[in-house]
Amino acid sequence: MATSETHYKTLLGPIYSWMLGDLDAAFARSAAEIEDLHLPVARGVAVDLGAGLGLHASALAKRGFDVVAIDSCQALLDELQSRLGSASIASHQGDLREFRRFVSGQAQVIVCMGDTLTHLPALSTVESLLAEVAASLAPGGVFAATFRDYATYALEGERRFILVRADADRIMTCFLEYEEHHVTVHDLLHEKEGGGWRQSISSYPKLRLEPGWLMSTLSGLGFGVKRDTTPNGMVRIIATKS
Repeated sequence: MATSETHYKTLLGPIYSWMLGDLDAAFARSAAEIEDLHLPVARGVAVDLGAGLGLHASALAKRGFDVVAIDSCQALLDELQSRLGSASIASHQGDLREFRRFVSGQAQVIVCMGDTLTHLPALSTVESLLAEVAASLAPGGVFAATFRDYATYALEGERRFILVRADADRIMTCFLEYEEHHVTVHDLLHEKEGGGWRQSISSYPKLRLEPGWLMSTLSGLGFGVKRDTTPNGMVRIIATKS
C-alpha cells in the first residue's frame, strides 16, 4: 500500500484537475467555502495546508492575505503557480506537519480543506499538527478544516464502489475498505491507449477521524469551535483562537 504522498505523485496528482471536471466551477465553490468562514478583515499571513492546485489559496489571496501554500505533490503546486501567476502565493513542496518551517511570524488564518486531515497516519499525528497550528496562529486567528467522516458510519456492500469521473478516454473509480482506525482507498484508473485500455491501481489509507474528537482536541488547545456541513457533505470545523 502506498503512502498518500506516493499515491498522489504516481496516480492522483497528474489527473487531479481532470477529476475536478469544470475547474471554473471548482474554484467558485472553493471561494464560496472561504467566504463562509467569515474570516477577520485584518490582512496578514494565511496558510493553506494541502493546497493542491490552489482552489482555496486563490480565494485567500484575493481577500488580501499573503498565502503560504504547502503540499507534498509538486505536480499540483506547479499547476497552482501556472494558474495563479503573480498572485501573492508562496508555494512549498513538503510535509504539511512541518509547515512552520515556511511561515515567519504568526498567521491570521490556517486552512486544511478537502479531506486532507485524513491523510495523516494517526490521531497522534493530527494532535501534534493541531498543537503546531495553535502555536502558529495569532490571537483571534482562525483554523478551518473540512474532511469526510469515515468514523461515524461505514459504507456497506455496493455503496463502497464509487465512480469518481468518466469520459470517452478515462474512467476513475474507487473502492473503500473499512478497518478499525483507517479506511483503505483503492483507486482504479482506466485510460484509453491505442486500441485498448491501460489500467493503473494504487491504494492508500485514510484516517477514520471522529469529528467530536477533533472538536474536543481543539477546545483543549484554547479554541472556540463550531461545526457544520459543507454542501458536498464534508464535515467543516471552524476554530477561533482565544
